[in-house]
Amino acid sequence: MVIETFTRLFGTDPLIHGVVGGIVIATFNLFGASLVFVWRDPSERSLDGALGFAAGVMLAASFTSLIIPGIETYANGDPIPVLLGVALGALFLDRADSLVPHAHYLVSGRRRPDAASPGRDLPVDDERFAGVVLFVLAITLHNMPEGLAVGVGFGSGDLATAIPLMLAIGIQNVPEGLAVSVAAINAGLDRRTYAVFAGIRSGVVEIPLAILGAYAVGAVSSLLPYAMGFAAGAMLFVISDEIVPETHTRGNERVATLGTLAGVIVMLYLDIALA
Repeated sequence: MVIETFTRLFGTDPLIHGVVGGIVIATFNLFGASLVFVWRDPSERSLDGALGFAAGVMLAASFTSLIIPGIETYANGDPIPVLLGVALGALFLDRADSLVPHAHYLVSGRRRPDAASPGRDLPVDDERFAGVVLFVLAITLHNMPEGLAVGVGFGSGDLATAIPLMLAIGIQNVPEGLAVSVAAINAGLDRRTYAVFAGIRSGVVEIPLAILGAYAVGAVSSLLPYAMGFAAGAMLFVISDEIVPETHTRGNERVATLGTLAGVIVMLYLDIALA
């Protein structure tokens, strides 16, 4: 029913589907960022639980919508292309983090030893302005795997996998968008200006990458297993390196863990119900 409605509304072109997927997840991001207007001062406990939920959704989606279909359906049971993609995706985020690492830590002021120093790593004289620039770059970088994953999902032509993945990433973008908005406001950015900027920024990043992912795997079908693995590896890196450590630094580990389990359950239900 869902797949039939989707194709009736948007046709059967995977490239158009990639555009739609990018717009949907960017809209969810904007919605999450805009929640600061109605939920003006969420507690750290609530944010940790919400981020844990986002991590759970991304964790389950990485396997159910990318890794497993990539191996079973698009690599004919050969795990090597997908696993190589996973390694490359994680390596890409790891190397990129040497310039713009650990977005939430940058804003909260709790730096890890390997965090970049704005004054040293960016050619900007004003330390505060450099920190904001580094923060924006970090959030943008960590949105890239999500847009790419949605595009790759739709580029595969398997709507039974792509639609749950799009909804899962959209849902996890809500608490992530809220958390990032709160962090930005705590850093001194204007509430209204940042909420609008967050929507524009996520759209600028996620929509083109969704289109790119759909086009690339459509044009070169042999890339699909590698691309699915790459998107999954990048998301898994963000979960392990960024989200989980951030939610376990303020004594809210239990809430964050329960949030993660709730996210996994929601994603598994979406995957089964929509497929």
